[in-house]
Amino acid sequence: MISVLLADDHAAVRAGLRMLLDSADDIEVVGEAADGVEAVDLARALSPDVVVMDVRMPRKDGIAAAAELRGAADVLVLTSYGEDANVFDALRAGASGFLLKDADAETLVEAVRTIARGDGLISPAVTRGLIAEFARSRPAYAPIAVDHAGLASLTPRETEVLALIGEGMSNAEIAAELGMAEATVKSHVTRVLAKLGLTSRVQAAIFAREQGR
Repeated sequence: MISVLLADDHAAVRAGLRMLLDSADDIEVVGEAADGVEAVDLARALSPDVVVMDVRMPRKDGIAAAAELRGAADVLVLTSYGEDANVFDALRAGASGFLLKDADAETLVEAVRTIARGDGLISPAVTRGLIAEFARSRPAYAPIAVDHAGLASLTPRETEVLALIGEGMSNAEIAAELGMAEATVKSHVTRVLAKLGLTSRVQAAIFAREQGR
């Protein structure tokens, strides 16, 4: 079972998300949080596989909460039109994926499964706004900091995996491209993140693109 924590300040939204996710046989909602502070506390107490997090919440927003959970929980950020400028900040905070709030049940369930597998996910509708924001604000953002000693220690295979992450490939697609088992790819991804000092696959993808890999 994939355990999920819901974080949204609207009870009706949480109820709808719970209903959609509980309809899946392999997903269990283990808790709900009404704000960012509660989300961080519950995530640390319950250790869910995925935290489905709203961006705008009282006391602590979803971006700040994701940053506090960096390396401790995989966060799927829920966003809506008009919040695209926040998406890049959430990427930097270590979020693993982004989805629009009006996504249908099948899309939401598959997004949770994707994040739980260790893959990153960005909704196509979010991607367009993200690219526009990135192009507009690029000078304002510092490059992702990595452990350069770790970068030098990447094996040729790990370097290949990093390049394919930068191309947006999932673990399954990388496995097919390189002719290896998906579990082996996942191990490579884990080692790449550890060596570079990164906390999410999405950060690795941004770094790979920034480096022209």
